[in-house]
Amino acid sequence: MEQWRFIDTGVSSPAMNMAIDEAVLTIHSQGKTKPSVRFYTWEPATLSIGYFEKVNQDINMEKVREYGLGFVRRPTGGRAVLHDKELTYSVVVSEKHPEMPAGVTDAYRIISLGLLEGFRSIGLQAEMANPKEEKYAEPSSAACFDAPSAYELVVEGRKVAGSAQTRQKGVILQHGAILLDMDVDMLFDVIQHPNERVKERLKKSFLDKAVAINQVRATPLSLDEARKAFRDGFAKGLNVELVDDGLTPEEKELANELVRERYGSDEWNFKR
Repeated sequence: MEQWRFIDTGVSSPAMNMAIDEAVLTIHSQGKTKPSVRFYTWEPATLSIGYFEKVNQDINMEKVREYGLGFVRRPTGGRAVLHDKELTYSVVVSEKHPEMPAGVTDAYRIISLGLLEGFRSIGLQAEMANPKEEKYAEPSSAACFDAPSAYELVVEGRKVAGSAQTRQKGVILQHGAILLDMDVDMLFDVIQHPNERVKERLKKSFLDKAVAINQVRATPLSLDEARKAFRDGFAKGLNVELVDDGLTPEEKELANELVRERYGSDEWNFKR
């Protein structure tokens, strides 16, 4: 069985979390490391936005500061995510890997098998969103969990994990949030809305489309239990052996550089 790295970097700042993802991608593109699955969490709780989002148009920065949230722009697309009571994962693998399809959507499907197995192992009947089904409608707000994209995971018809993908230097980076719990009021406070009436309408719609694990599970799932379940899930879904590993000296050095020059800078985070 093929061996991949398993890296759990624990809790880091918003800038460092995104910097590590890019550093792992870059060093893998140079052929110096094996494919990897990484788990991490955030301190402080953080609002991340997609690469193409416009801060002034989509985000209420006054509320972000009021709540004491971190803020960072991801290298991937998609909409705003509130990283709080969750386990975050990232997968880094070459586009040329024999098990990785050329198409973005098909690659989502393969990587999402790891999530699917993880959810099943904690007793949830998750399924992948079929992009051809009408019930998975277009999103109506700037929140990532407003509607599932193709092959994202849903439980009882509601999105339970949100993912985003980028391809750079011949490497796929897919990362995403596995929600244990969620604070919908906070999320909708930090997203811009034209008025309170629209905000409440969109919040109600959101609650019909998104759910956290501990809302649909009989007994609460702890973060440590989630780590074990989803580590096993990725190993089974990707049909690989995950071997404990840490960041290499090169990855650490590059991550620190990326914090200084990109993810920790207003120029990057507020560029749109």
